[in-house]
Amino acid sequence: MQHRAQEATIPSAVAALMPRAKEELAELVAFRSVADPALYPPSESLAAAEWIAAALRAEGFAEVELLETPDGTTSVYGHLPGPEGAPTVLLYAHHDVQPPLDEAAWTSPPFTLTERDGRWYGRGAADCKGGVLMHLLALRALRECGGVPVGVKVIVEGSEEQGTGGLERYAEAHPGLLAADAVVIGDAGNFRAGQPTVTASLRGMAMVRVRVDTLAGNLHSGAFGGAAPDALAALIRMLDSLRSEDGSTRIDGLAADGVWEGTPYPEEMFREDAKVLDGVGLIGTGTIADRLWARPAVTVLGIDCPPVVGATPSVQARAEALVSMRVPPGMDAGAASGLLAAHLESHAPWGARVEVRATGEGQPFHADTASPAYASMAAAMREAYDGTEMAVMGQGGSIPLANTLGTLYPAAEILLIGLNEPAAQIHAVDESLSPDELSRMAVAEALFLRRYAATAGV
Repeated sequence: MQHRAQEATIPSAVAALMPRAKEELAELVAFRSVADPALYPPSESLAAAEWIAAALRAEGFAEVELLETPDGTTSVYGHLPGPEGAPTVLLYAHHDVQPPLDEAAWTSPPFTLTERDGRWYGRGAADCKGGVLMHLLALRALRECGGVPVGVKVIVEGSEEQGTGGLERYAEAHPGLLAADAVVIGDAGNFRAGQPTVTASLRGMAMVRVRVDTLAGNLHSGAFGGAAPDALAALIRMLDSLRSEDGSTRIDGLAADGVWEGTPYPEEMFREDAKVLDGVGLIGTGTIADRLWARPAVTVLGIDCPPVVGATPSVQARAEALVSMRVPPGMDAGAASGLLAAHLESHAPWGARVEVRATGEGQPFHADTASPAYASMAAAMREAYDGTEMAVMGQGGSIPLANTLGTLYPAAEILLIGLNEPAAQIHAVDESLSPDELSRMAVAEALFLRRYAATAGV
């Protein structure tokens, strides 16, 4: 009876902590922690890491470290020992964020947390600084309601968005550091607001940079156009070869016919979530879930070429592009990256010189949803969401560390939850967080930790 009484206080404890959480999230969002020194100084990311380290120390973590990872970024590690015989749970989030894109396009400044229409706007609010606060809220609520019943490790990554693999390589070099009985990765999200969800699979990622050279230097398009090989035109042809007529990803030697067996994603719902313009068709074949969660998908992220404003009448001597490919479970990201590079090289027209360089890679991930931890999470989410049953879905995005942890600790149960529901618009202009989702997910995580400890007899 005492255990039930303590559980009943967790929602009220989280509710009382929410004003503090908003203030802290505003402080975290203010750090321009884009892990790309070409855009923002590394001191911004380091300041975010130091803020998180200080927060963990304030929560009584006996061991807190700033980890300098091989890619030159900083992750935060903390360990809070649990009761004798209690299982250990690793909580994951990341403090680096995507660039804000066009800051002028934001309704409010991207690095200033702003409340509007019941949501909190700011870069990283949901992905994934809100995940840091979700973990802190859950732990604080448990402390106010009888104590944290498990041993807790926290790891907050500093370069997840860049895909440069620093934390993965650090974990592989220190295999005991992140060992745990269960892992809660707070970087996924609900199928939609109000529908508690765990993510059972993640596509991996292969990113390459392709450069095309055709001339010693730019030429006047009037004097030389029509005979001189245009590097930009060659690159456009190469990039276009990555898609079939229906828009499906087409890479020589790469299978693209996977089928998703889990929760479906209705097309009309996807069109609304993706904000597809009226009259514009979707790309690819198969169900929406097949295309998002079971098949590779290539995206051209950027092209280096003259902007329209200020362009001169020139035949371009060189052009460059950054290409990303999402890799479904069952496919090796390294092999897929090699096939992508080979495809681009083989489709270069006019004998153009091509250089393809891999710049990022992360393996796909698939979870065992029949494990005891998933049963504990289902019960916790049902309670936190007033009886709504937990959904299980895939995610097209990548969290490279998930596969690394699964390989290092094959007995660990890995669960992916978070705040990235469709309205959050992560990676886009006007990213936002639903405070109601933050509150409910923190309650769910706290209840999960209670229930998971109980399964171990603590």
